[in-house]
This record gives sequence, structure tokens and C-alpha cells, in this order.
Amino acid sequence: MMQKRKLLALAAATVWTASAAPAWAQSMQADKPAGQQAVADTAERTPAAAPAEKEQHAADAAAASHDHHLGDTVVTATRRMKRDLDVPAATMIITGEAIRESGASDAAEALAKVNGFTYKSFGANGASMGTMVNELSVRGFKSGTLVLLNGNPISWRGKYNLDQIPADSIERIEVVKGAGSVLYGSDAMSGIVNIITKKGAENTVHAGFGNFGQREYGVRIGDKRFSAYYNSDKWGHQNDVAESDVRASGLKGSMRTDLRDAEKTSAGLTYRFNSHLDFLFGYYETEATYLRFIDRVDQTAYGVHAGDPYHVRHYTTQQYIAQLNYHDRKWKGSLYFNTGTVGAKGRTDINSKTGQKTPGGWYETRERNQTYGAKLQRTWKLSPKSTAVLGLDMEHETYASLLAPSTANAARYMRNNWGAFGQWEQKFTARDTGIIGVRETWTTAAARDENYHNFSASGQWLHKLDRENSLYLSASQSFIMPTFAQMYGESSRHAPAPDLRPQTGVTYELGWKARHAGHTWKAALFHMRVKDNITPHWVGARAEYQYTNEDFRNTGLELSCETQGRHGFSWNWGLTWQNPETRAKGADWERTFGKLQLTGGVLYKKGKWSSALNASYLASRVQSPLHDPTYPCRPYLLTSWSTAYHPDARSEIRLTVDNVLDRADVTSHTGANYRVAPTSWMLSCNYVF
Repeated sequence: MMQKRKLLALAAATVWTASAAPAWAQSMQADKPAGQQAVADTAERTPAAAPAEKEQHAADAAAASHDHHLGDTVVTATRRMKRDLDVPAATMIITGEAIRESGASDAAEALAKVNGFTYKSFGANGASMGTMVNELSVRGFKSGTLVLLNGNPISWRGKYNLDQIPADSIERIEVVKGAGSVLYGSDAMSGIVNIITKKGAENTVHAGFGNFGQREYGVRIGDKRFSAYYNSDKWGHQNDVAESDVRASGLKGSMRTDLRDAEKTSAGLTYRFNSHLDFLFGYYETEATYLRFIDRVDQTAYGVHAGDPYHVRHYTTQQYIAQLNYHDRKWKGSLYFNTGTVGAKGRTDINSKTGQKTPGGWYETRERNQTYGAKLQRTWKLSPKSTAVLGLDMEHETYASLLAPSTANAARYMRNNWGAFGQWEQKFTARDTGIIGVRETWTTAAARDENYHNFSASGQWLHKLDRENSLYLSASQSFIMPTFAQMYGESSRHAPAPDLRPQTGVTYELGWKARHAGHTWKAALFHMRVKDNITPHWVGARAEYQYTNEDFRNTGLELSCETQGRHGFSWNWGLTWQNPETRAKGADWERTFGKLQLTGGVLYKKGKWSSALNASYLASRVQSPLHDPTYPCRPYLLTSWSTAYHPDARSEIRLTVDNVLDRADVTSHTGANYRVAPTSWMLSCNYVF
């Protein structure tokens, strides 16, 4: 019944918008002649406008068609370059300049304080615990964010290493909130992050040092066509990174985790053959040691005491990325290859299932994930008011648990992921545009013939109140295919679940965008519903996890404003109110993540100085353990401050401070409490040669 009401409300809003169009159309002129369509995808122009307005429109269109004016254009949301105000979706553009001014060192730090994003870190300096990588959750939904690099997927079984992408290689980041599966396939359930890299570079060298044994250095060389870089980052130590429960059959209590010697290395190159064809290669490697100790003993059958070692794990990650991308006004195509190996090894002092001491115990596992694929897209400008896009994509996916002391039975799984999509955009009037899209996705060659298919559709309507003020309405379906790790078990503590169903969902959204007097305003009211959300649950009798299907829903409101002020000041703020909830079969709805998020930042630039302060506050939070009911937890407040001094045009000295208020905040939302690092600082120098 509720679903029908929502559909009726959506239909009524669409009818109201369409009925209002003729009245608005009386004050608007026809679209551009066909001969002036070179920049029609990035800006609109009315031939009968006043001369001053004509000049302004032409200037906007010309600017939007050049790479140096990327803060106003979006490619990801519709797979075609458009002005942000002309895109019927909740979008955000983070420019490379804004990333540099914030002091972020990589893509993960650049996205940690974005409005509507819940950021979780398992360790400093990108030192993830194997497959427990840092995560971005959009609109309160876990594992529903598709991460792209230049429009190509870089995730492996739904995970990604955002720390591998250095900040100085990023041209801009485009964020699209809401369902994006029709255009991009599986994983785009709640949002898309498209990291677009620079295709050339200056010759630079940088070095820095900080507390906790931090060290960083790197070099980049290049010109307008070619660039290559190498970066190394080290973090010496951090105690009390996390607290987590111990739930073995013969031991109940908790343990703490310490971090030692987190190191991260990234390298890569790009080459631009011409304005249409470019190549990218990237390498990423991390290693870190985590030590766990028994912190509290509630029950033991084996004489375990507080302070006893639990285990030591040395985690390593290696990943390679390669892309060949082509684009012109009609065609887009790409070939991509991703491979990554994750390993963990070390001493085991207590058996995680029984709680018994294991002198001389040893643990070692390794897994490799690999994908390679091809994408092709064609755009037709059928008339000044009609545009069609058709595309095909293919991806071969492989998951292998490699032979190791703790993996006696190595296994390998593979499948082919296929997709075909289409999109039709129709201008009904100079103020009203409709977009419909469809996608069919299917898999082949999966083990035990466990193949899936999905058909998704979307509809969007954009109504322009004036050139700098628009409303939009959207209804989009989405889906996520089960991963091999979920289906077949990713470790000895994860039971296989071969009968999982794909997650399917739908998102309804009503939004408003406006630009006025240096202010850019955005608002979005959304409702998201997901069926068969794939979620891990604790099976106490077997002391292991198993993935099952449950439901998810969320209704929320997002508001944001960016302001270019006077006298060197600019600032931004964002607010998200939402109510994310999950429900297992036969259970009641339980809230997840947090209800209220506030984000903001201020930048001051004058002469040779610049200083930026950014923050993200998440309140009304809950923890959702795998084996207990949800419970309230403390809000988190993430802060960073970065100040730079430029002695001359080639030099920069920068001081960046994270966790300015020195809060021991927990950013995870499960039973394990992973804390942000205490106040840390980095003093660095950058020189252009």
C-alpha cells in the first residue's frame, strides 16, 4: 500500500511539473539551431535573448566546453557532459584545486567529509586489515557505492582502495548520489564516485614528516602528454586502534588492537596519445602489522588472562590497474584491467573459535581478485531536442583463495558479467526535459551454474525555473550481484551462502538546484528501498559468519550550499537528515548508521597564504553488531586543518593537522570499535622544477 502511495505521489508531481511547462514556455524561446549544438550538452542558449544575456550564455557555454572550467560540469550522472544545474540528480564536484587546498593526500581523505557520506577507517595511512578496507557509505547504505576511475570500475568484490590514488593526480571527483545501476550496473545502489585523473603534470618533488613516525616523499615528472609519479608514506605506530568482542566457545570478553609500521607505496604513469585516446597504469602496495591483546575476560575455560596476546597479523595488499580510454563527440570506449592480491600472516596465540591457547600457532591466508573488461558507448543527436545513448559492457571476474598454511583447500571462481543499456533524452520545451533509461545485466560461466540476471529502469524529469534555478524528479531501480566471497566464504570464519539473491532496490528523489550571487544551493528529498540486502550475521552455534538476505529502507533530506565570498573567504556547509533501517526475515526494523550529519568548511586565501578548515559531524548513531541488537553510540566529529605558505610561484610549505580536537571517535558501525587516530600533524614541502 505504501509503495502504491509513493508511486501515485511521484506520478502526481510529474503531471504537475508537466502541466506547468506551457506557462513557463511562453517566456522561453526555442532551442539552439542545429549549427550551434557543439556545446549544447554543457550549456543552454536562447537565440531570442537580450544581447547581454546572449553574451553571458555564450561565455558559460564556452567555459563549460574547456577543461579549466570543470567545477560547473558533470559527466558521470548522464554519461554526457552537462552543466551541473542541468543534471536531474544529486551531484557534487570536488575539484583538484579544492582537494589540494584541503590538505588531503589521497582520494580517501578528499571524500571523508563529504555531505551524506559515512566514512569508516580501519587504520591510519590506508593500512587496512586485509579485506577490511576503508569504506564510503552513501545515504546510510553499506557497500552500495560504485567507485570508478575515469569511468572504469576499480573495485574488487565490492571493495576498493581509495588511498592508492594520490591527490595531486586527481583532476576532479564527481559524486552522484542515488541509484545509478541503469547506466553503470551492479554496486551503484546508493551512489557513484568517479575519480577523474589528470592527463599531464608538472615536474614536482615533495617530502614531509610528522608525529607517530610519519614520513612521506614523492616525485612526479611529466608534460602535457605524459606523467609518471612515485609516492611513499609511512606511519610508525598507534596504540588502541580498536576494541572488539571475543566470542569463542571457551572464551568471552574483549580485545584491543595496536598498529605498527604502516607503509604505503603508489606509482603510476599516464600517456595522452591525442585529445581522444589516453592510457593509465597504476601500482599500489601496503603493509602493516596489527597486534591484538586480551583486554577483558568475562569467561574462560583455558586460563586466559587480561594482557595475554591474542594474535599478530601482518597484512599486505598489492594492486595493479591499467586502462585505455577513447572518447570523441559520439563514441566512448575503454579497456581496463584490475588485479589485487591480499594476504595476512602471523602468530596465533589463541584459537578464535575455541578460545584455547595455541603456543607456536601460525596463520596465513592469501586471495587474489582480478577483473578485466571492455565498455563501448555511442551517442546520437537525433534532433535538436532528442538524444539517444546506447552502450555495451563486458567484464570477466575471477576470485581465488590461494594455497597457504591456513587455506588447505584453495579454490578459484569465475564468471562473466554482461550489460546492455540505453538512454533517451527528450526536450519537450525549453524548460522541460525528460530522460528514460533501461539496462539488462546477466552473468555467464559461474560455478554450479549460479548465474543471475537483472532488468532495471529509470525515469528523470528536469524543470528549469530559469537558467540558474532548476527542479528535478527521479525514480531509478538498482541492483547488486552477490560476490564470490559472500557466496562461497571468504575465510575460515565465513560460512558459504550459495543461495543468495541479488539485492534490488528503487530510489525516488525530488531535488532543487540554484545559483545566485556567488551561492550554489542544492536540496534533495529521497526515499530508498532495497530488497534482499546482503548482510553478514553471526551463527553462534558454529562461531562463524554467514551472509543472508534482509531488507533496507531510508528516507532523508539533503541540503548544501557553497559560497564564494569576498576578501579571500569562501565556505560550504551541508546537512543530511535520514532514517536508515534494516530488517531481517521475521524481525522488526532496526536503525543503522546515523540520523543527522552536518558538514562544513571554510577557506581563506590572501597573498602567499591559504588556510582551510573542514569538518564532518555524525549524530544519533547506532552500532549494529553481528550477534547483538543495535545500541546507541557517541557521535563522531572529524576535523582537519591545513595551512600553506607559498614563498614563490614554485614552492609550497604546508602544515596539515587531522583530528584537531583530539577526539577518540569511533567511525565503525559494527561491534568492533575502530577509532580515528589522535591529533596528527604533517609538515611538508613541495617544489616545482
